[in-house]
Amino acid sequence: MISVRCVLWAMSCLAIAAPAHAQIYTWRDANGHLVLSNRPAGGTHYTYVVPQAASVRTTRPVAPARGREFDQLIADHARLNAIRPDLVRAVVQVESAFNPSAKSTKGALGLMQLMPATIRQFGVKDPLNPEENIRAGVAYLRHLLDRYDNDERLALAAYNAGPGAVDRHGQSIPPYAETQHYVARVNGLAAPPLRVEPLDHTIYKSTDIVDGRAVLKFSNTRPSSGAYEVVSR
Repeated sequence: MISVRCVLWAMSCLAIAAPAHAQIYTWRDANGHLVLSNRPAGGTHYTYVVPQAASVRTTRPVAPARGREFDQLIADHARLNAIRPDLVRAVVQVESAFNPSAKSTKGALGLMQLMPATIRQFGVKDPLNPEENIRAGVAYLRHLLDRYDNDERLALAAYNAGPGAVDRHGQSIPPYAETQHYVARVNGLAAPPLRVEPLDHTIYKSTDIVDGRAVLKFSNTRPSSGAYEVVSR
């Protein structure tokens, strides 16, 4: 008969022999974003074992309130450069998820992921300083908007891939998956630009009969009846 002590001893040996591990499940969501989780989901996914780990920390969406401390800086510099604040905010969210200490393997730094050339161009002394970073990032975005006649999609593509890439492809969004995904993400986060209808400067001249006399009348609204003449556009 096997004693309880033997059973406990065998179980302890198995516990020592089996290394701790955890699993990460990955898949693409409906928008093509890579999702990492410690729990499986329906549909196709890939599984990765993480050895020597009893658990893992997985990515989470950026909390909506995370970047609120930079709202005033974004609003101020967006106003100075005549850019929609929501567009700037979307760029910051996609570039760094509002992490002022963000650094990329390509050398981009800070909230708006300034590249070394941009840092030099706009005289940034400390690219990890939020005020300096946003000032230069928004000014650079304004520079790109001017270069591409306020076409936000081209300006965003140039912000991601560089204006040289946009120009080499006939001033269109380069066929790079990263750049195309970048432009789509920023546009998805930012509100659509306001459409401003052109002002109508047309002046209409008509004649009213007042007390038996002809009185000329000028208006920027077309008369609903009677004869009129367009005198200016």
